[in-house]
Amino acid sequence: MEQFKSFIAEQKSEKYRVLVISAEPTNNKLYHTAQRVTDEAKKLGHEVYVVKVEGAFIQYDNGYRIYNADDKKGFEINDENTVAIVRGSVRLKQSWLDLLTQLEKIGVCMVNSRQTVSISADKYRTYLKLQDFGLTQPKTVLIPDVDGVDNALESLDKKFPLILKTLEGSKGVGVLFIESERSLKSIIQLLFSQNEDVDLLIQEYIKTDGDIRVIVLGGKVIASMKRDVIEGDFRSNVSQGAKVSEYPLSDLEIEQCLLSAKAIDGSWTAVDFIPSSDKENKPPYILEVNHSPGTEGIEKATNKNIVKMVLEHFANPDNRYKVPNVCGWEEMVVVKPFGNLIAKFDTGNARYSVLHAENIKVNGKKITFTNNNKTITTKVIGEYTSITGGGKDERYLVDLDFEFANTNYGKITFGLDNRDDFNTDVLLNRKTMRMLNVMVNPQRKYVITTKFEIEKGESE
Repeated sequence: MEQFKSFIAEQKSEKYRVLVISAEPTNNKLYHTAQRVTDEAKKLGHEVYVVKVEGAFIQYDNGYRIYNADDKKGFEINDENTVAIVRGSVRLKQSWLDLLTQLEKIGVCMVNSRQTVSISADKYRTYLKLQDFGLTQPKTVLIPDVDGVDNALESLDKKFPLILKTLEGSKGVGVLFIESERSLKSIIQLLFSQNEDVDLLIQEYIKTDGDIRVIVLGGKVIASMKRDVIEGDFRSNVSQGAKVSEYPLSDLEIEQCLLSAKAIDGSWTAVDFIPSSDKENKPPYILEVNHSPGTEGIEKATNKNIVKMVLEHFANPDNRYKVPNVCGWEEMVVVKPFGNLIAKFDTGNARYSVLHAENIKVNGKKITFTNNNKTITTKVIGEYTSITGGGKDERYLVDLDFEFANTNYGKITFGLDNRDDFNTDVLLNRKTMRMLNVMVNPQRKYVITTKFEIEKGESE
């Protein structure tokens, strides 16, 4: 843990704008952690805006601003210094989640992303993601309808007691301890009669005197605690009254928690698990990965200011990640004055983006070349050597205006090269891809843009 403290001290730090996104409770008070984030952010000198997600909206007017329904002034947001802390209540409505998508498209750093929220909010999706990462979990079976109970029980070898869960739920709500087949069928019949679309699963019961909660931040474990099972109950949620204490993790438990956070792509998460009988050599049973960790219990158990540690982590711009848009490996771009050109996105290119050029002529600091039947003269800003399969290639560098998906990115630097042997006029490098905030799907073309083609003579 001392290593982590050192890490915090060494990293770059700057003030930034904090969005605390939460549904508004009926008592008109913020939930505990949302309030803690608000208070600590103000203490650290950050600008803070509490987004009451119901009725909130975003508008563009020489920059983006987010507004609450009862606020005409709003709050400036951007892709450079805005971090959105998303609390769990946002998952309750699709329209609230849509607000997260809007923020992601703007380039706001999301803690956590809509995808992470959606996975974590669904216990079966979480189970499948953890399974993909080879993590040990209690055996879990989905119950699609009333008639599916028998098959589900067979998969669990009809062992009782077992746990019945609704797919969505938090703080121990929607979790039932079932001691017999008769009880199980009665409860399931009742639940489906109340809501035929309810999602249910049953899970192997693992007897324990408590579970472990671990906070993972930016790929590092920063705190862990044990939550004792509540007397007369099987749950260990702090919100239900569980007693807590600090818990020392084994190296294997740390590894499994980091993998669990990675499985849902979370930047600030809580991993819950039941320790194995031999925690040094046998992996724990992962129970849940929470995208919106509460802090009341673990701050009490560890005597650490978890919220402050989270806010300080994102004060380093290097720790702020945008949610990329998926694009095709070829897309249409605009390079002025040449108009629409086909561009290939090359994740292996760490040097310069490349533009097709013919009839290159250099006169001092000026260069003349042709592309797309247009010839221009512009300033040479440099040269570089490109090493290709055909050997070394000397290329001139120019700055040209660039547009993608109806957004003007100003001037970017291109190396000039004759690309007659290739299918595209433009090759975009990793730096440009980061600027565009895109992630390439290698199986598809034109995911974001459209290639327009008219055969010669068709309109004549």
